[in-house]
Amino acid sequence: MQKRELGKSGLHVSALGLGCMGLSYGYGPATDIQEATALIRRAFERGVTFFDTAEAYGPYKNEVLLGEALAPFRDEVVIATKFGFTFDANGGQSGMNSRPEQIRAVARR
Repeated sequence: MQKRELGKSGLHVSALGLGCMGLSYGYGPATDIQEATALIRRAFERGVTFFDTAEAYGPYKNEVLLGEALAPFRDEVVIATKFGFTFDANGGQSGMNSRPEQIRAVARR
C-alpha cells in the first residue's frame, strides 16, 4: 500500500482510507457489529491505516465501533473524526458548537 504524508506534520497514512460512516449511519440499518469489526480489521490487514468517522454518526456509535475494532493495533493507525455538533435528548443533531470548551469535552470522551 502506498503512503501519503498529511500536510507537513510527518504523519504518514495509507493512500487509501476507509470512511466508516455507512457502517452505523446514513445508508439504512447499521451493519452488524461483528461484520463491521471484521471489515475494519480486514482493511487494516490489507494496509489501510487511515480511518474516518464523526461523532454525528450514531451519534457516537461509529466512533465507538471504530475504536473497539482498531484497539489491537491503535498505535499503527490514524483516526480522523469530525466534531462540533450538538445533539438533542433523542440523539438528533440540533446545532453546531466548536467552542474551545466543547472541543475539550469531546476530545475527553
